[in-house]
Amino acid sequence: MKIAVPRERRTGETRVAASPDTVKKYIQLGLDVVVESGAGAGASLADDVYREAGAQVAADAAALYAEADIVLKVQRPTDEEVALLKPGTVLVGAMAALVNRDLMAALAERKVTVFAMELLPRITRAQSMDILSSQANLAGYRAVLDAAAEFKRAIPMMMTAAGTVAPARFLILGAGVAGLQAIATAKRLGGVVYAFDVRPAVKEQVESLGGKFVEVDADAAKDAETAGGYAKEMGEDYKRKQAAKIAETLKKTDIAICTALIPGKPAPVLITEEMVRDMRPGSVIVDLAVEAGGNCPLSELDKVVIKHGVTLVGYGNVPARLAVDSSALYAKNLLNFLTPLVDKDTKALKLNWDDEILKGTCVARDGVIVHPALAA
Repeated sequence: MKIAVPRERRTGETRVAASPDTVKKYIQLGLDVVVESGAGAGASLADDVYREAGAQVAADAAALYAEADIVLKVQRPTDEEVALLKPGTVLVGAMAALVNRDLMAALAERKVTVFAMELLPRITRAQSMDILSSQANLAGYRAVLDAAAEFKRAIPMMMTAAGTVAPARFLILGAGVAGLQAIATAKRLGGVVYAFDVRPAVKEQVESLGGKFVEVDADAAKDAETAGGYAKEMGEDYKRKQAAKIAETLKKTDIAICTALIPGKPAPVLITEEMVRDMRPGSVIVDLAVEAGGNCPLSELDKVVIKHGVTLVGYGNVPARLAVDSSALYAKNLLNFLTPLVDKDTKALKLNWDDEILKGTCVARDGVIVHPALAA
């Protein structure tokens, strides 16, 4: 079987879905690997590096897709790429399936078997395949660095003969993987860190990293987590209390990092324009949820803007700003997903459709949308 790794074509995407290390592992499994020329350029991986790992290098996408049995992608395919996929191809990547239903239908119509890695069930066995965690971890780290670059003051406390510089105060909104890494990074830089999340279970994790947990309503928050570990959308009474608490905290905050997302839905608004007006001049907000509408409605996708004296950083696709490391981790996630599916004797895919990982990630097969979240 032949694995194809195309060059990513969506604007701003610098990552690649296979690394030289994972190419070697695929070849050890008995698979052939073909990489499109230039696929790794954004991650500082030249074509020759892939050749040395044992991959073939295809000149263009048409040549690549024509022979592909399995296609590994970072971003969902463009319409032009969909047209190149042959029936029976297995497509694996981050599809953003819940908000790209027409694209999923087009892939199903071409009889492509689609695995959307963002839908991976949150079970212990799947942790090494979890692209959301590996990429969010780097995004949380980079968010703090982007904030520090825009902030016009020092982050740590500094005591000098000329006076003392007070440490910067951070507020991390959302204590998932990205938020926890943002807490850790801000603490390493010497900031004083506060964190908010609707899930009370993360309080211990926040405090173990040196952050201070901002609690809104402990009783209401008991039912704030889905069975999969994600934050639920809360009721109106909780939202009012939450807004008041966040507004109060923001008045004393220098840097806010927004990371709150609800899968398949617009990002919840946590910082309103009124709250921004009340922040200190020179404060910074980094909105990691900007691609889903933003946790602050004043954020603008792929822009850094100043509004009411506050700098709002709205970079999209933040993991792509660390393409070398994010590509390596993403590629390993896909390798860990595919390895158990390769039959040791036939060197072909052997798919057990009763496996909860396959059921959780498969969007389309045999010309039909099969994922329950999209099949209706």
